[in-house]
Amino acid sequence: MKLSVLLLEAGLELVPEEIWEEPSVIKNARRRGKKPSEILLDISVHYQAAKKLKDWFKRGRPDIVHSSLLQILDSPASRRGLVNTYIHTYQGLIIWLDHSVRIPRNYNRFVGLIEQLLVKKEVPPGSRKPLLKVLDYKLEDFLKESGLNGLILLWEKGERKGLRSIISEAVENNYAIGIGAFQHGDFGEYVLEIATKKYSIFSESLPAWIVASRLITAYEAYLNLLTL
Repeated sequence: MKLSVLLLEAGLELVPEEIWEEPSVIKNARRRGKKPSEILLDISVHYQAAKKLKDWFKRGRPDIVHSSLLQILDSPASRRGLVNTYIHTYQGLIIWLDHSVRIPRNYNRFVGLIEQLLVKKEVPPGSRKPLLKVLDYKLEDFLKESGLNGLILLWEKGERKGLRSIISEAVENNYAIGIGAFQHGDFGEYVLEIATKKYSIFSESLPAWIVASRLITAYEAYLNLLTL
């Protein structure tokens, strides 16, 4: 009866090497007492530098992940251990989150946590039971290794379907549900190709945290955890 949620192509990455020498990156790194290679790309801070990157409009948005995770991890379903949450980044990394993890509500503390994770590959570093971990799998391989039978993609161009029906299909068939966690643009061809089903819950694109909130609420109603 558990629900698996994937935040897909998340704009969550350390500043790439090609813009380490950009003024906004150097200034931000010095202010924080870190190397440019150890700080998160944030388009609100590194805007001019980020525009030089491929697909820059999909990258450098840690706040989208932060807002979405707060909606998912603070939910009654997640607190009861009924939601498996994962992050798939634009760079192709998979981040696993333990059921017990509670991410910082403060955005700056969240940034520090993710920077440590991407540098050390797990948090706490060297722990026998890490709360967050970077997994060395491609998305398709990760789905197989996790025992999932497929991926339902929530996509505005997909077939229109209600959330309760999507939840039912995902839980009964052991499919993960994927939410785009980037600002602009579309899913990459790779993600679209491996998706088992593609469904739309609204005629337009919605912010990831809104989709996450509605998805979890529908799941809790499906489980009769909430009365709607």
